[in-house]
Amino acid sequence: MPDRARRAAGTTAVFLLDDHEVVRRGVATLLDAEPDIEVVGEAATAGEAMVRIPAERPDVAVLDVRLPDGDGITVCREVLSRTPGLRCLMLTSFPDDEALAQAVLAGASGYVLKQVRGVDLVGAVRTLGRGGTLVDPARARRLVARLREPAPEAGPLAALTPQEHRVLDLVGEGLTNREIGEHLGLAEKTVKNYMSNVLAKLDMTRRTQAAALVATLKARQDDASAGRRGPGAFGPGG
Repeated sequence: MPDRARRAAGTTAVFLLDDHEVVRRGVATLLDAEPDIEVVGEAATAGEAMVRIPAERPDVAVLDVRLPDGDGITVCREVLSRTPGLRCLMLTSFPDDEALAQAVLAGASGYVLKQVRGVDLVGAVRTLGRGGTLVDPARARRLVARLREPAPEAGPLAALTPQEHRVLDLVGEGLTNREIGEHLGLAEKTVKNYMSNVLAKLDMTRRTQAAALVATLKARQDDASAGRRGPGAFGPGG
């Protein structure tokens, strides 16, 4: 149906991008069964979609987030810059806050899981076709703000494995390798190997240096906890 006739009839034109043919065909069949929705094009790759969507000029593009040659978020950003009035609905198998934030930054108007019921997907397409949105503004703002926060600096123990952390904690408590082995159910030789790895990762040569580091970090943690509680946190006479 030509653009003008489609608009006059109140029909929402939809373009589908999904690398799984069965999923794509299923969604196309579902949407085409609705009298006010028309699927005007399909693509299996990001590259194909970025060429065809501006050419087809749909009202709504339903975009798979994960693709073999890229991702739907990049497609969203690209086609929105070249297709006035287009609304993008991201479709994914996995709930992912970071992907949602990235989609919002790219200009997407909605984000739904592939497990969505057919009637709800149809409703989502209609909502976007009418100019609405499925993104909760408050949640979107929180996610985008978190995405823009600078990454926290890695602490001195970031390179240690969980078991190495446990060994180091017990070293900080003054335990010997034999005592640590008894505590963790490990052979003394195994504990010694863990301790060698810990010292190497911390760029240290002596066990006492590692114990001193544990004491320093614990003191900082205790100071931070006391600061969060503040004076009088336990009430009068606490």
